[in-house]
Amino acid sequence: MKRIVPPPSLIRLYLALLLVGCLLSACGDSPSGPLIRIGAKQFAEQQILAEMYAMLLEHHGFTVERKLNASVGTTLHAALLNNELDLYPEYTGTALQQILNLPSSSDPAQVYQTVAQVYKAQFNLTWLDPAPLNNTFALAMTQDTASRYGLRTLADLATNTSDLTMIGPIDFDTRIDGLSGLQQLYGDFALRRYIPVDSNIRYKGLLDSQADIVVAYATDGEISAYNLLVLEDSQRFFPPYNVAPVIRQPLLDRSGQIATILNALAPHLTNAAMQRLNYAVSGQNRPPAEVAQEFLLEAGLLQDSH
Repeated sequence: MKRIVPPPSLIRLYLALLLVGCLLSACGDSPSGPLIRIGAKQFAEQQILAEMYAMLLEHHGFTVERKLNASVGTTLHAALLNNELDLYPEYTGTALQQILNLPSSSDPAQVYQTVAQVYKAQFNLTWLDPAPLNNTFALAMTQDTASRYGLRTLADLATNTSDLTMIGPIDFDTRIDGLSGLQQLYGDFALRRYIPVDSNIRYKGLLDSQADIVVAYATDGEISAYNLLVLEDSQRFFPPYNVAPVIRQPLLDRSGQIATILNALAPHLTNAAMQRLNYAVSGQNRPPAEVAQEFLLEAGLLQDSH
């Protein structure tokens, strides 16, 4: 029986297709483009934002893997550097002080420009367009507790904290842009106790009288819902915390469309909008994905498939 030998051109074509298939498999690509791994910290706003990023990219044909369970930003930053993650929502003030250990600034544009330039030069990470929302830290109390201790400003804490308990995010008490930095600027005051908790239960602890002061974010819906007093930051300690996707540059080099897709979301993310979305999750117990999808539909960034 005569052996049939394929022509050389057919062999070359087969080998080329095999090579492409291997490369795609090694890179984790899907037929529609690279697999995009999105991370987030464990509180409502981050979960909502990450879901928005994921839904927008999926809407444009990308395959997304959600990794939405990091406790602190340094974990996510390390994951980007180790190629374990592709992007996540980060705040300019957090990057400036916690990641880069640079001095604080009250100028939002300057802070964004600084972190964007240093991240690109030092880490080959890119900051996409920042949103208008400024989710800066704040310390808040019930009106009754603030009145009882005569507290109106952060400066007042220097002489009135020994009997007070503060509740807040897991890393706030050690962050340079958190409690340790506050103590350096406003006086080395001592709290009775700091209670680190999942950010989603901070306000429950305050309202249940487990704590006297809560570490708040400017976009928290609970501030207005519970008529809390936000202590005045007269020294402007807390820097701007505008949010933006931070993404690995190699991914953008391969799929530049990602930047266009995610940048379209930025103008819609204001403090007022984010307060409403956050309270829908933390106050009304709605799933972050549901809240995110509803907002994207309202903004015209997604089309209803029904």
